[in-house]
Amino acid sequence: MTQHIIPLAGVIGHPIAHSKSPRLHKHWLKKHGLPGDYIPMDVKEADLEQVIRTLPKAGFVGVNITIPHKVSVLQIADLVTDRATLIGAANTLIFRKDGKIHADNTDGYGFISNLKQGAPGWRADTGPVTVLGAGGAARAVISSLIEVGAKEILLTNRTRPKAEGLQAEFGSKVRVIDWVQAGNAIEDAATLINTTSLGMEGQPELRVPLDGLQRGSVVTDLVYTPIQTHLLKTAEQAGCVTVDGLGMLLHQAVPAFERWFGIRPVVDVETRAAIL
Repeated sequence: MTQHIIPLAGVIGHPIAHSKSPRLHKHWLKKHGLPGDYIPMDVKEADLEQVIRTLPKAGFVGVNITIPHKVSVLQIADLVTDRATLIGAANTLIFRKDGKIHADNTDGYGFISNLKQGAPGWRADTGPVTVLGAGGAARAVISSLIEVGAKEILLTNRTRPKAEGLQAEFGSKVRVIDWVQAGNAIEDAATLINTTSLGMEGQPELRVPLDGLQRGSVVTDLVYTPIQTHLLKTAEQAGCVTVDGLGMLLHQAVPAFERWFGIRPVVDVETRAAIL
């Protein structure tokens, strides 16, 4: 009697209860009639390596990695893709049949795909792109913006040295603006992106002046709990084109799901509804 191994995947973070990834992957598994499951795992930094090395033995084909482990998993992986190296973080691990752990980052792919779906006419080179925040998500956003042709990125972060670190890595297209001048950077932006966790449920509000928002500019917030953040509501009232953060989560999951379960899912209205 042959045993059919049911492939398992999941998401590792600390905390993890807020993650919508389990609902998303379970929706796609069900939709495509595939065996398998996707499990949220709350893992502390001290236990991360041990847990990751144990999972393949328990039938896991891979996992997503979220805050705060995206950088440290690079040290655990045997193979790291060019884009994960460039971003300096991974959000997807693939457990290969030969026992090697393969790290990738699909955040930039998800971010650009979401922008293009939510603001169909959007282009990176129509004017300055203002990025709020300089953490792991900002690295993915900046590297993908440069890849699709952004000419000028105004980067602002509460602690300036962190932003300067990214400027040193990504070069002259990135210009650092003091956090107290964020309002001015917003005024100049053809595209505005919040990559911080400010405005997320349970986090402080994003307190930057938004009165400089320009009608017609594209505004997106990577925060998706709540879906309509204060930033997006204000931008909508100012006549901006707004793109919520949920789409990035959906699109970044597509390549991972395909690698783990063998089918490339589509992000459509039904997918969004399943998550909401």
